[in-house]
Amino acid sequence: MVGIVGWGAYIPRYRIKLEEIAKIWGADAEAYRRGLQIYQKSVPGTDQDTATISVEAAKNAVTRAGIDPVDIGAVYVGSESHPYAVKPTGTVVAEALGATPDCHCADFEFACKAGSEGMFVALAEVKAGEMKYALAIGADTSQGAPGDALEYSASAGGAAFIMGADDLAAECLFTHSYMTDTPDFWRREHEYYPQHAGRFTGDPAYFKHIMGAGKAILEKSGMKPGDFAYAVFHQPNGKFPMKVGKMLGFEKEQLETGWLVPWLGNTYSGASPVGLTAILDVAKPGDLILMVSYGSGAGSDAFIWKTTERLKELQGLAPHTRDYLDKNQIYLDYGQYAKHRGKIIMNTG
Repeated sequence: MVGIVGWGAYIPRYRIKLEEIAKIWGADAEAYRRGLQIYQKSVPGTDQDTATISVEAAKNAVTRAGIDPVDIGAVYVGSESHPYAVKPTGTVVAEALGATPDCHCADFEFACKAGSEGMFVALAEVKAGEMKYALAIGADTSQGAPGDALEYSASAGGAAFIMGADDLAAECLFTHSYMTDTPDFWRREHEYYPQHAGRFTGDPAYFKHIMGAGKAILEKSGMKPGDFAYAVFHQPNGKFPMKVGKMLGFEKEQLETGWLVPWLGNTYSGASPVGLTAILDVAKPGDLILMVSYGSGAGSDAFIWKTTERLKELQGLAPHTRDYLDKNQIYLDYGQYAKHRGKIIMNTG
């Protein structure tokens, strides 16, 4: 048995509403709300980045796990927005937690499934007996070019999971990965903002890969949608995860708990992992949970989790994801938002 021994999330307090962005560009906010089913998004503070978000989420995971960080044998951070092109994010996180120096560390990149990549590898290493615990994080301070559709959804947040073989909160029963070379979203070296292929990101990219991974893991496990208490899928907008869940045979009630994007936006590498943390915060022992990520380029990782009796002991030990989402928000106007995101570049000569 291997699985999750501790989990945690972190979402910045700052928010911007879609109306504020649309007003600047002369766009129809209601059309964006209908199209994206997003009402506001989180924004990192001026002193926050993927590393600081990862540290906060990881601290919550360590608190729930109740372990000594020196026993963490690996730290993996998946992100589209690592602070440095060369220096690793994972070493910053490991040092802040006290997991160094006897620790394996790596940064992952695979667009929006960089976080689930880390989860996949961390589980495998614990299962192989290479280490007692492994920490996997999906976090982003994602970017959208001014006026682009992505600016209405690209947000900030992260989720952390400590994988182990004892005292599990949720056992991982099955995994499956599905990928092809489908270039629907990309950013070349030295480019600040990503580019996307518009509507091409739907059927041949997002839906094809989540359906492929979802159907494969259900067939592998011999399970059906009705067996699950919850399911969570990658959340680039509000429509896609609900639609793909219905296509796979899940009911709205199974999807709502992990469906955070209307109030959070798209946290990219943290999207489905953050949704999973919200589910673990309220799930009951014995619940089955399906999680399927998606990353442009393109691929999906699928996991089936079964919660244990220990889950109830851990739920109240750290802040719930919904608390970060719903409490103490600070709303920004577009000028403040542009400052936070570094969208104003000063030419000092």
